[in-house]
Amino acid sequence: MKRIGKELSINEEIRAREVRVVSDTNEQLGVMTLHEAIRLSEEKGLDLVEVAPNGKPPVCRIMNYGKYRYEQQKRDKEAKKKQKVFQLKEVKLRPNIEDHDFYVKLKNAQRFLADGNKVKVTIMFRGREMTHPELGGEVLERFAKELGDSIVREKPPKLEGRNMTMVVGPKA
Repeated sequence: MKRIGKELSINEEIRAREVRVVSDTNEQLGVMTLHEAIRLSEEKGLDLVEVAPNGKPPVCRIMNYGKYRYEQQKRDKEAKKKQKVFQLKEVKLRPNIEDHDFYVKLKNAQRFLADGNKVKVTIMFRGREMTHPELGGEVLERFAKELGDSIVREKPPKLEGRNMTMVVGPKA
């Protein structure tokens, strides 16, 4: 029934000859000509709004269109507030990373996860490092183990070109 904004036809914008009319109190008024329906809505000081244009005949409702639009925008704004927006943060490592550097990157990832973001852990291979992708896999496994049970592996480690990536997210 509800579509947003400019898509709804009102009053003279309606192109059907006959329409099924629903009153402002949700009462079925039946099928009538468009001119009759518009006259009826104007008597009540309201608008005739086409809510189901695909019906045979199209369904129109007598309502205060300005108030309807306002309520709809309010509902949309409220739904947007409740929506959880997360970002995908990235932590880049090397297959032969030193312990201190590893823990610095781990701490960053923990901070990102605590903020509710997902983390893409990337192992970058250079030159001859490509001959031992298992080293990168071990680093990713160690990284996931260090993060503990507070994470969910959304994508397992996967080699893509010269990089091996894994995506982890916070547990719900």
